[in-house]
Amino acid sequence: MRDKRRNNSNRDLTKTNEQIRFPTIRVIDSDGGQVGIISPREALVLAQEKNLDLVLISETADPPVCKIMDYGKYKYEQDKKLKEAKKKQHNADVKEVKMRYKIEEHDYNVRVKNAQRFLKSGDKVKATVSFRGREIQHANLAEDLLRRMASDLEDFAEVQQYPKREGRNMMMLLSPKKST
Repeated sequence: MRDKRRNNSNRDLTKTNEQIRFPTIRVIDSDGGQVGIISPREALVLAQEKNLDLVLISETADPPVCKIMDYGKYKYEQDKKLKEAKKKQHNADVKEVKMRYKIEEHDYNVRVKNAQRFLKSGDKVKATVSFRGREIQHANLAEDLLRRMASDLEDFAEVQQYPKREGRNMMMLLSPKKST
């Protein structure tokens, strides 16, 4: 039952032709001109004379607004706009930069450059310092390293989550700065 409802939500809910059941409707012809306020039956006859469909545009208006148009073409244009909007949308991923607290300077700079690249492309960055064996005693050095990274990236990132320990790791979450 639940799956059927989900599938129905994917279908187009725009009412057309015989599905329009109001006492009176405001009709706009295919050229964009006002026909007037008439019954849906009369509007349907006008649409059929032009080999077009009667499509409900605004149900909330008083009286509801319908337009005489080619429904297939209308639906195609709407789908095209939807696809275009999806293309421009960017979903932010979380990219991870891993290191140890005893990292060499050059390696650290490489991690900072990678994080900078990820942030510029609009992704969040999870900076992780991992510990082995007794290294966990030096958690303060790892925290200093993560705070240093946050200050090196302050032009590109905001700290979303400050350094905190999670088991044998210490992590910090950075998100891209909102450009004004």
